[in-house]
Formats: sequence, C-alpha cells, structure tokens
Amino acid sequence: MSQRNRALLHQHCQAVKPTTGVMDSQELDEIHAFAVQLGKDAGQMLMQAAWRRVDGGSVNGASSSNEFDEKESSVDIVTKTDHAVEAFIRDSIAAKYPSHKFIGEETYSAGSSRDYLVDASPTWIVDPLDGTVNFTHLFPMFCVSIAFVVDHAPVIGVINAPFLHQLFSSCRGRGAWLNEKHRLPLVRDPVPPLPDNAPSGCIFSCEWGKDRREGPEGNLMRKVDSFVTMAAERGAREGRGGMVHGVRSLGSATMDLAYTAMGSLDIWWEGGCWEWDVAAGIAILEEAGGLVTTANPPDNPNGAEVPKAQLGSRLYLAIRPAGPSDSETALEAQHRVIRQVWKRVRPLSYNRPTALQN
Repeated sequence: MSQRNRALLHQHCQAVKPTTGVMDSQELDEIHAFAVQLGKDAGQMLMQAAWRRVDGGSVNGASSSNEFDEKESSVDIVTKTDHAVEAFIRDSIAAKYPSHKFIGEETYSAGSSRDYLVDASPTWIVDPLDGTVNFTHLFPMFCVSIAFVVDHAPVIGVINAPFLHQLFSSCRGRGAWLNEKHRLPLVRDPVPPLPDNAPSGCIFSCEWGKDRREGPEGNLMRKVDSFVTMAAERGAREGRGGMVHGVRSLGSATMDLAYTAMGSLDIWWEGGCWEWDVAAGIAILEEAGGLVTTANPPDNPNGAEVPKAQLGSRLYLAIRPAGPSDSETALEAQHRVIRQVWKRVRPLSYNRPTALQN
C-alpha cells in the first residue's frame, strides 16, 4: 500500500467509532489484518492445488486424481482442496480467536440441517473455494471468501482470486480495496453515475445456478426468462426489454459481488446462494458504496421500499457504487435501477427451513 493510501486508511481508522458495541476500532483492525493474511495463505493453497493439475497431477508426490465428488448434482461438487483449505482456515481461526463461531461451506454441507445458524455472536463465514467448477476446469474465476460477521452484519470481507492476482478486502468504515492499494470502486474521480435509461447501458450479471430441474415454473426457466428480458431490445417482451450492454456469468457469486464493488459489473441478480457465497462480497460491496437488496420483485415495484438484503435469504440484487448526477443522488439512482430490474425479472423460489434469515 502506498504511503498516501496508508495515511488515508489511518485517517479512516481514527475517525471510525466502534460498530458493534462489543468491538472497538483496534480490535477490528487486528481482525481485518488477520483475515487478509489468512486469505493470502489460503490463496496460495488454491494455487498449489491448481498447479498440481497443470503439472500433470503430481507435485511432491501429491496426486490430483479423484479430485472431486458430487454433492447434490453433477454441477454441485466438492474437491479435496475445498476440505483442506477450510480445515486450514478453521484451525487458524480457532487458535487465534477460540471464542468466535465458525461457519464454513463444507462443514455446513456435511450436516443434514439447512437452518440459518448466524446469530449476534462474532462469527466467521467462509467459503474455502467459491467457483469449484471453474477450479476443476482451470477457468480463473475461483477464489477463497472470508467474512467476519457481528450482529448479523458482515463487517470485514476478504476475497482472494489467486489465479487473477486479485485480493479484495474491506473493513467497516475503512473503505474497500483491491490488492491493498487501489480503493474501490476503481473509477473514483468522479465515481460514474448510473445510466439514465438503465438497465440499458449496464452490464448485467447472473448465474445459471445448481437447480437445473426442468419445468416452466422452475428456477432454471425463471432465470432464463429473466435473462432474455434483460437482454431483449427496448419494446420487446411486452415493453419490458432491458437492452443491457451485456449479460455475464462468472460462475462464482463471490466474484460477481467483488466485480460489482470494483465497478466492472453494474447489476448482479441471483438466487440460490448461501451466506458463505455472499457474506464477504456484501461487506466489500457495501463498503465501496454499493447496495444489496432482495432479488424478488414486490407487487408494486414503483412504490415499494427497497429493503436491505437479508444475509440468509438466498435472494440477492446488487447495484454497483454510483456517483450522483444533476438530477438525483447516488442512492436515488441505485433505487431507480433496482426498481427497473424488479419490473423485468421473475420471482425465484429458494426456501429456507428457518424463519430467521437476517
């Protein structure tokens, strides 16, 4: 980090007050530094595993044969690397912060319950390898995701995409950063406003998801129908065509959020994610000035309030950081774009057995 950015970060640290009532600025700084180093170390583990595949499956006697197993379907897989990285992160946190809770994707998935387990306690939420399918194909959009959550709110986020040499990080009140030296969003002088005729002119990001069941009312077809509506020319689809600049699917919800925070994606709409897929990304996006709400449209998109996304809801709509224009504030513009997306997408159905999904 440059001397100028270090000074800027120091000013933010001094100005910030404790965000939770149980953690002061110094504690958050220490946890943030620990999380960043943990993300770097975990990223090295991901790269070592990736290079084992590149080098023919053997490095120091370690083989990558039989590397992955299916969970619920052939597009929902887990690798030995997932398990190894999660164990490393879990053990490191337990040694440093034994009183903190830990929720990891592979630990959670191994159980039978799908309850929402996050409470007000200091909690680490970890996806050791988001974009596992990408990883198995050596498509570079894979990462480790580490979030620290207090009072149900992600306050620290670290995302390391080692194949891309991109480390995203944030701490509540201190800003969001790329590689610890570039503040997010990347274009800042000024931050670009959202297009007046959005979603036209926007990059729209979405994922196919793991629910591939056939049927006109299934999540797969609801997503496809929404993708087409967002992409169609204006006037098409009964006047709902969004004419977006492009539709992107990165294969990683975590990377979708990181790139939205960076300003590279304008809109991200998704259902079916879990809290480990989004917690770090939400922390980074919100600290960068972005906004996250629910994916599902209300009955009256024009008049409805824009609620804050519930971490465990499995339904998310994110808008990039935006600058003001002559006619509206940044928040007004973000709300406008959200309502325009709501008018064009179909509701998704991803249920959770517990009522508390904050």
